Amino acid sequence: MKKTDQTPFKFESLSEASQFFGLPKPKHPLISLMNGAHNLVATDKLSQKHVLSFYKISYKPKLDGRIEYGQGYYDFNEGGLLFAAPGQVIGGNGNSDTVCSQYSLLIHPDFFLGYPIARKIRQYGFFSYSTKETLHLSEEEKNTVLSIFNFIESELNSRIDDFSHDVMISQIELLLNYANRFYKRQFITRKATSSTLLQKFEDLLDGYFKDEMSLNKGIPTVSYFAENLHLSPSYLSDMLRSLTGQSTQQHIHDKLISQAKEMLSTTSLSVSEVAYALGFEHSQSFSNLFKTKTKLSPLEFRKSFN
Repeated sequence: MKKTDQTPFKFESLSEASQFFGLPKPKHPLISLMNGAHNLVATDKLSQKHVLSFYKISYKPKLDGRIEYGQGYYDFNEGGLLFAAPGQVIGGNGNSDTVCSQYSLLIHPDFFLGYPIARKIRQYGFFSYSTKETLHLSEEEKNTVLSIFNFIESELNSRIDDFSHDVMISQIELLLNYANRFYKRQFITRKATSSTLLQKFEDLLDGYFKDEMSLNKGIPTVSYFAENLHLSPSYLSDMLRSLTGQSTQQHIHDKLISQAKEMLSTTSLSVSEVAYALGFEHSQSFSNLFKTKTKLSPLEFRKSFN
């Protein structure tokens, strides 16, 4: 498996990944559970960049007890969960002190075929979070997660029968549902810091139009705000949704409509000129969004206002 320093390893199968990390061959071709307590993994390989073709859910028993988040610190000493989706680059931090995972559950997307989870799993935002946005667990949450991993390990080591697949799917769904609940808790416990981030987001959004950045950069994007706030796009949207009930995109659209209403009611600019000033390439796209949000076309709004 040749590579350059810049090119990450790509693992197409569970067997390939297990062989690379010096682990036993998985008992099932589409799902595997690596138990760090039973298997020694070459730590020098853990830090090398690699790309998986399957989902990965890892529990790390040791994380920094004082988690810095914005200007605050939060005490979580019981480890945490990390999530990765197919196609994401993992590793490459060059940290020789990387803590091995106690459990790593690897699941090929084909394992979900024929089950609702095949579609639903894409809706969990934490699969696109960066490792800096790890789900930190309390003692009680840790015990819940470990009990599910233990059950999955026991099931994988048992004799495969007609019910094995259904049982495994139900346990994976249970793990993801708990993870979703714990992430909601994480947003709540960091509410003060999240409120500060909300203010920063709103300042960035206001400044985008105040500084007329839309003339050069076009319509503001979710990625623009996420990058400036040092968060992944999905984490930013989940954070905003937990505080305001709206995603980043919805906030952007609301701001666009607010700016449009102001321009339509206080200037003599044409609809096309308003659209251009807001960053739209085509005035029809602007008109469609405006009507979707207000039930009126830009011209109808202008007439009703006057």
